[in-house]
Amino acid sequence: MSKTAEYLNLSTSIDANFQSSLTAADALELLKAGNQRFLSQAPNARERSALLEGAAKGQAPYAAVLGCIDSRAPIEEIFDAQIGDLFVARVAGNTVNGDILGSIEYACKYAGSKLVLVLGHSSCGAVKGAYAALKDGNLTGLLERIEPAVAPVREANGDNPSDEAIDTCVANNVRLVCDRIKQESDILAGLAADGSIAIVGGVYNVATGEVDFTVYS
Repeated sequence: MSKTAEYLNLSTSIDANFQSSLTAADALELLKAGNQRFLSQAPNARERSALLEGAAKGQAPYAAVLGCIDSRAPIEEIFDAQIGDLFVARVAGNTVNGDILGSIEYACKYAGSKLVLVLGHSSCGAVKGAYAALKDGNLTGLLERIEPAVAPVREANGDNPSDEAIDTCVANNVRLVCDRIKQESDILAGLAADGSIAIVGGVYNVATGEVDFTVYS
């Protein structure tokens, strides 16, 4: 039986035994299958009371997802995830800092998650703000972290971006954040190097609901 089939047969939340049986590839397949259920409007249904009862005993999420705060990209819904399935960190532009890195380190080293997914999305407002070199309050520093993904596209396309140019920046940002996770966290880089986890990137299309998992792998 595939791990997706085992997952769909669960009656309560994920436990440590199921989590420990997964590889990083299994975790990625669970995310892909969840997105397909979301697209086909065929959600996996488990009783809320059973999920809460299981969650009260502890947590064993199979993946950690770093996404944007955008209201059009609700992480758990995109992946048809249940209570206890995912660690989710959200910040404008799905960028990374020390607090985010520490959270993901906890998720993988101490709580056993098998996968880190950096998830950008089409038409990202934070990326548009970085493209426009917006400077305002605390946004200034946040958008500066996205600037390396934007600068080469702006240089090639000028100051007034097309939708395609913004989406290119979004994909660039996902790849750069994945690289930064490895560069700035010895813990996560080590876990990735020995195969305990995988660090991957994707882009969610806010118009279609589909996740492109080919951005970074």
